[in-house]
Amino acid sequence: MTNVSLTAEQVAALAPDAGSLASGRGLASERSWSGLGQSGEALWGLCQGSGSKPYQTQADLSGPAFRCSCPSRKIPCKHALGLLLLAARSPAATPASEPPEWVAQWLASRQQRAERAPGPERLRATADPQARARREAQREQRVRSGLEELERWLHDLVRQGFAQARERPYRFWDEAAQRLVDAQAPALAGRVQAMGAVAAAGGSAWAEALLEDAGLVQLLLAAYRRLDDLPEAARADVRGLIGWTVSRDDVLAGERERDRWAVLGRVVEPDERLLVQRTWLHGLQTRRHALVLSFAAAGQSLDPGGLIAGTVTDASLAFYPSAAPLRALVAGQHAAPEPLRAPPGELSDGSVADALVARAAALARQPWLWRLPVCLAGVVPVPRDGGWLAAEPGGQAVRLACDDLTGWRLAALAGGRPAGLFGEWRREAVRPVSMFAEGRLVPL
Repeated sequence: MTNVSLTAEQVAALAPDAGSLASGRGLASERSWSGLGQSGEALWGLCQGSGSKPYQTQADLSGPAFRCSCPSRKIPCKHALGLLLLAARSPAATPASEPPEWVAQWLASRQQRAERAPGPERLRATADPQARARREAQREQRVRSGLEELERWLHDLVRQGFAQARERPYRFWDEAAQRLVDAQAPALAGRVQAMGAVAAAGGSAWAEALLEDAGLVQLLLAAYRRLDDLPEAARADVRGLIGWTVSRDDVLAGERERDRWAVLGRVVEPDERLLVQRTWLHGLQTRRHALVLSFAAAGQSLDPGGLIAGTVTDASLAFYPSAAPLRALVAGQHAAPEPLRAPPGELSDGSVADALVARAAALARQPWLWRLPVCLAGVVPVPRDGGWLAAEPGGQAVRLACDDLTGWRLAALAGGRPAGLFGEWRREAVRPVSMFAEGRLVPL
């Protein structure tokens, strides 16, 4: 059995930053390596650096996971990226062989850690719902006071008019957000700061966007007042949007969904002092979407978590409680990832009209969803009125939220023919994340 074959685009999607990728490309040559080999899902090699001893670089693509003896804290480092790119471009450069001792020891330690990980029954036994309820009760009064103050602030904002809100300094929004943080409602504080960003960004429809956000915040405040009357899943949504969190152990202790999950794309964005990584999956049997989130401090690397765009992984997911369950944790992976070769029709939501219906249904269940996935079966990217559309031949079109360079790249990948496009809804437009071209998924 050989390791999963990654394309150069998939390797590039794993890079923690552009500099590491550029350095890795410079190392993707056999003259930079010795002792190359592979066994199962393991890949390894020795890369000569500036010191007397070469760096021991290894990858376990069943994760994937990476380890290198270089001093870099980036994951994967430039040496691991170079090794993966070399294997992608020249598979014969990494012949099948028995792993050397330093690779075998690392693989054995990973296996031991996996075996020691607690299973779902142990997680259920260690959960303490009574202690959690006591902590929530202590927090309740402070949150309610903070939300009452926010509602007065929101009403004043609307009554004074958005023309005045457009002229407000950042301090106006930051102070309102800080009061919510003090009231232990941090997630709602983020929504208020996002409203300030909408006002500051301007644009042709900033007032409509700000009004929409203000209305959703008011709807959230009203829902919180009626929290006891809401269904359990809706209560979980409202509490999460205020700032309550669900522990990882509680999520993993719930029901799990096993499927062969296609990894359709990864988006990394800054959020305050953090980097947020969104990885989108689609179940080939269940035909449901899933979102896996991960976070890293600014300047730190994000772990891909075993999810490589353009692959399919047999895994069990545990979904966070929600009226429209989307966010999930990977509870277990049962096999090494395989290349994604399914045609777009097997992964897509269908036509533009079908995607709009699916979006409306999801928002009807959970109106505060900021990021929704969309996978269109056959669209052609076309420039229109200074922007871009994803248009169906003889059918409907949807506006793309992308710059001109990305639009032309999409057009080049499609080659004038209908292609599968995966992206995220951004209000009424779709931000492209990846495209199906020539039988493979190309991350953007």
